[in-house]
Amino acid sequence: MQVELHHGASTDVGLVREVNEDAFLAAPPVFVVADGMGGHDGGDVASAIVVEEFAHLADEGYDPQRGAEAVARTLETCRRRIDAYGAEQRAGGQGGFSAGTTAVVALLVEDDGQPKWLLANLGDSRIYRFNDGRLDQVSVDHSVVQELVDAGAITVEAAAHHPERHVITRALGTSETSEADYFLLPLPAVERLVLCSDGVSGMIDDDEMAGILDGAADPRDAADTMIAAALAAGGRDNATVVVVDVVGLARDHPYDSERQRMSMEQKLGALP
Repeated sequence: MQVELHHGASTDVGLVREVNEDAFLAAPPVFVVADGMGGHDGGDVASAIVVEEFAHLADEGYDPQRGAEAVARTLETCRRRIDAYGAEQRAGGQGGFSAGTTAVVALLVEDDGQPKWLLANLGDSRIYRFNDGRLDQVSVDHSVVQELVDAGAITVEAAAHHPERHVITRALGTSETSEADYFLLPLPAVERLVLCSDGVSGMIDDDEMAGILDGAADPRDAADTMIAAALAAGGRDNATVVVVDVVGLARDHPYDSERQRMSMEQKLGALP
């Protein structure tokens, strides 16, 4: 596959935290954002492990027709390494030690003879697509408030201020389940792809994010401006974003998120 990608990435510790537990990878055709949990030497190590393992995938390559399997294997390796690290710390006397991380992943694959984005997410870090001036969230948060929204118990607006809005239900390296959701997007359906931690999505709303993406032609400027906006809004958490543009494709493919999600579930049905 010969696909030209332009990208930008930016991260900041924020205005409240002392350690940046976020990590990112921008190694075309593999992109990752991981938001660590567990404090210094916990979350930052967990997120670094995710970036390290996906860097191996970028460096060593993968079969573009079996990208979902490559991602699933890499996530499982991350889970095992993070679990082993936590067990080692507890054995060394840190009885309450825990380390975990979210992960959002994007990589190019080939499906039905066409290049596509394979996306995966665990936790409440997010993946968005930006097309024709419109921003759509592709990933679905693995969080308590998202479950409440899905059940009709609270509104999306209420979720933004709910006291449990940061409680996630899936992650790598915690007692939560580590099964990722997968999505498949035709490249022409994505003018611009965004991966970010909740230090970005929790600080600026979709309208502000869309305005930034629409106003910055260069993905590097878009990433820098988005982080600056998160800091201006209070910077209550580590903030990380990766912005990826696919260059030179006609955008003439419709995108049906539910159909694509069902398709990925069928494709992944045979995976362990």
